[in-house]
Order: sequence, then structure tokens, then C-alpha cells
Amino acid sequence: MRVLLAEDESGLAAAVADGLRDNGMAVDVAPDGGAALAKLDANDYDVMILDRDLPVVHGDVVCRSLSQDPAAPMVLMLTAAAELSDRLDGLQLGADDYLAKPFAFAELVLRVRALARRGRGRAPVFARQDLVMDTLRRAVARSGQPISLSVKEYGVLEVLLAADGGVVSHEELLERVWDEYADPFSNCVRVTMNRLRRKLGDPPMVETVTGAGYRIP
Repeated sequence: MRVLLAEDESGLAAAVADGLRDNGMAVDVAPDGGAALAKLDANDYDVMILDRDLPVVHGDVVCRSLSQDPAAPMVLMLTAAAELSDRLDGLQLGADDYLAKPFAFAELVLRVRALARRGRGRAPVFARQDLVMDTLRRAVARSGQPISLSVKEYGVLEVLLAADGGVVSHEELLERVWDEYADPFSNCVRVTMNRLRRKLGDPPMVETVTGAGYRIP
């Protein structure tokens, strides 16, 4: 899952971004509304966490622009204002969810995951052959045996399962599981894929499609 965090409080932005990454998400950070719009033009995101009171371009303007784009990410609006009228204003602008500051980080994570599921229009559980991934519990099992995965291994597997048998390119995995600072020439995808294959065990589940990418048929 790839998330864009638009937040001008640098300390809060760093803490939230690090926490989301620890929960298996690829996170890009924009310190103002102008930077957020530029990143939205350059990248595809599943969810945007949008501080309403942004400098340069106000969060309301960013949210309104996204509401006109059917391919836009789901929007979770953050604000220090907790009154009902403020929440209603944010939702009327096109936000999909609303969270007042200060907030519990665990709630933020759950809301982001829920928005990502809604945006993709999929169920929270993937099943392929004898492999099951429960995205609500972040649990993976094969033939009933639990499998412990690292954050990146889990992210790669989630993208492959979401493709429903389709081929996922190296570039798409890099974009969906890592972030904008990932080196496109690094071997991080290949290394992570090798570790994932070993943990999934035999018979092998992940196929390499020469010149195209990977898939779980």
C-alpha cells in the first residue's frame, strides 16, 4: 500500500510516516499543499492523509481537486478542529474519512487500511491455492501453517495477491511497496522476492514471467 502524507508539522509528519512504514506501508511526505499536488501528479497512491490547514495550497483546495478525479486516492482528512461542523465541512469537500488531532496512532492505521480496502473494492482476506492472507490481522498462512514475514515481504505478497493471478512488474512492486526514495536500479525487489519465496515454501507459488514480472497463478 502506498500512502501520501500531507502534513506541515515536520515532527508529526516524521513520526506518522515512520509509524506507517513500520506497519508495512510505503509513505511519501509533502510539507505543503503545492508539494502534495505535485506528488499526486507524479505517483499513484492508495490513500492520502491530508492535514486540512496546509500552507501554500490549503488542504481544502487539495481535497476539492481530488474529488473531481475518479482515479484519486481515498482521502483521510486530519484537523485540529473537532467540532461536528468542521467534520461535516471536510466530508462535504470530498474527504472519505475524518480524524481530529490529537489522535491515537492505532486508530489512524486502522482507518488508513479500511480506506485502502474501500478504494480497491476488495475483501480483507486473500486466498490463492493453499495460501491465505488476512489483511485485517496481518496474518499469512499456508496449508494452515502461519508464516512470519517482514514488512516488505508482506507488502510484496499483498500486491501479488491483489493482482488475482495477473502479472506484476518489478517497477510496480517498487512503486507500491517502497517509496519515492527507492533506487530504481537497486536489487531490493529481487532480494525481497527471494526471501519471500523461501518462506512460502514448496511447491513454489510465485512465478517469474520473463521480461514482464511476477505472478501467483
